[in-house]
Amino acid sequence: MTQLRSFTFRRADAADILQVMQINLETLPENYPEFFFRDLLNKFPESFFVAESEGKLIGYIMCRMEGGISNFSISWVRKGHIVSVTVLPQYRRRGVGTELITRAINAMAECYDAKEVILEVRVSNTPAIAIYGKLKFSQIRTIRSYYRDGEDALLMAIQTANSH
Repeated sequence: MTQLRSFTFRRADAADILQVMQINLETLPENYPEFFFRDLLNKFPESFFVAESEGKLIGYIMCRMEGGISNFSISWVRKGHIVSVTVLPQYRRRGVGTELITRAINAMAECYDAKEVILEVRVSNTPAIAIYGKLKFSQIRTIRSYYRDGEDALLMAIQTANSH
């Protein structure tokens, strides 16, 4: 567990899932069934983090591992995939999301040997795109009509320390 100002970050556990689902429902249009959250926690526990403030969950990040052609070279690599990351609105712009993303990238590299990390983000989500840019994610391509409501997504990727 680590403190960032008045925030605590730790790996998620099964007791957190219902609160994580509630944060997801309150903050994102993409919602998933409970088994999806539990499956990612069970399969990739090292890269599922929560943020807390005064004992209350305020954000989370969940990820999975995949294989595929690198976005940076002509080779097959292990990729970490950030599936979902969000922070309650009243706690945004304080570094919580950045810390969750950084922890997840490091965990996927160290624990699962990810050579790069990918994510999709709504083209309209300029605050998130700005955070990913500051973290050195590259914009790879636009995925047309990626979201259920028809909005396009940007596919973004970053190489991990393991890729060199």
